[in-house]
Amino acid sequence: MTRLSASTAPGVARPTSTGIVHLGLGAFHRAHQAAFTHEASLLTGDSSWGIVGVTQRSNAVAEQLLPQDGLFTLVEKGVGVERSSVIGSIVDVVSAVEDPAAVVTAIGDPGVRIVTLTVTEKGYRFDPATGRLRLDDPEIAADLTGRAPRTVIGQLVAGLAVRATTNSPLTVLCCDNLPRNGSLLAQLVTDFVAAMDNSRILAGWISENVAFPSTMVDRIVPATTDADRDRIESETGLRDDAAVVCEPFRQWVVEDRFAADRPAWDLVGVQFVDDVEPWETMKLRVLNATHSLLAYLGSMAGRTTIADAVADPALESLARRMIVENVSPTMSPDMDVAAYGDEVLQRFANPALPHTTRQVAMDGSQKLGPRLLGTVRDAQASGTATTWLAVAVAAWARYVVEETQAGRVLDDPLADVLSGAASGPEPVRALLDIQGVFGTDLGPDSDFGKHVRAAAVVLSTHSLVDVERELS
Repeated sequence: MTRLSASTAPGVARPTSTGIVHLGLGAFHRAHQAAFTHEASLLTGDSSWGIVGVTQRSNAVAEQLLPQDGLFTLVEKGVGVERSSVIGSIVDVVSAVEDPAAVVTAIGDPGVRIVTLTVTEKGYRFDPATGRLRLDDPEIAADLTGRAPRTVIGQLVAGLAVRATTNSPLTVLCCDNLPRNGSLLAQLVTDFVAAMDNSRILAGWISENVAFPSTMVDRIVPATTDADRDRIESETGLRDDAAVVCEPFRQWVVEDRFAADRPAWDLVGVQFVDDVEPWETMKLRVLNATHSLLAYLGSMAGRTTIADAVADPALESLARRMIVENVSPTMSPDMDVAAYGDEVLQRFANPALPHTTRQVAMDGSQKLGPRLLGTVRDAQASGTATTWLAVAVAAWARYVVEETQAGRVLDDPLADVLSGAASGPEPVRALLDIQGVFGTDLGPDSDFGKHVRAAAVVLSTHSLVDVERELS
């Protein structure tokens, strides 16, 4: 077996220095930010934007990429479309598990001008109901003792403290699916610094020298399979254990307020705007919310992938009605929500992307707020309907109950809380009573909570074909 590497693929353009540190070196980053950065460097010849990637939870990605000198194959697959390229923008991989101090060193390097993050909602260890850092989180509390940090916020603050000693400005780009993700991350950093001893000077330096633009990112990136890796090897003659498969579509919208320079991302399709909110809200409330609806309902219906779920006429109709009847009235009239919804459902139907319903269903307690509950609150404020949003939340509740009853461990940071609630005599009521998810306004006895409980009964007593008729 011959492995993909710098020696076996000498023609791949490589950076000569590091300009970016990325926290959360998963498949999405490689299919998105790393690819944009590689392509921008090819166009401009600027080789100063190499990426140091940080793996947060396991060494698997490091073990895949390090023997390949950071190189990986990116395969874009759609209906009638398939193209491959080798991406060379990653120059090193650091394991936060094995060497947390090295993460701080990487962020503190004055040559680094940007830190990007894709650590998923749960990686930020914040309270979804308040948007504030969970200072009682055991790992956050441990980082505040001064140990080599193991949380993303702790790593970031420790790196900023190093940069303050050299007065090196930095731009921090949160690329996770969170409303106002830049402002949210800035608040979490502020909360952490405020909890530190003698931190007033550091807090002042951060406020003047660190930018937190909000972003919106979009690309569907399912897990790469062994069959994908075998096919790439048969076609190229090189084994690539770090290969990534994705859809052809991609989008990156960034607020144009950087503390220092940036790659020429605008030349390869990145949109720089004054305010990312319209794009961010549209994506969260249409694409991400529909993704969750199809994941939970699809799992209940025995659909393995999102493509299978959207191919079911009953599920497709429920998704479309949620977009048109519940989401659209909460959006700016300048945004064509229905057309965007059509595009999203077409992308989900891509049979070349086996994105599993279980993969999308994970971490539901962290996703409900930004994907569904914000829309609910806006709809209630304007007096518009929330019927199908209630179905989506009820589907999540039924999913949690069924997983718990089946004895399967939930993949969610609140797994213990959720399984405890789901094991009681009134599981849906108990789940809605979790204030860390639903706050005090959307609990079981609120108008919306009553709609969710009613929808959950319908979901448990009727086939999905009949759900729409029963709740219309």
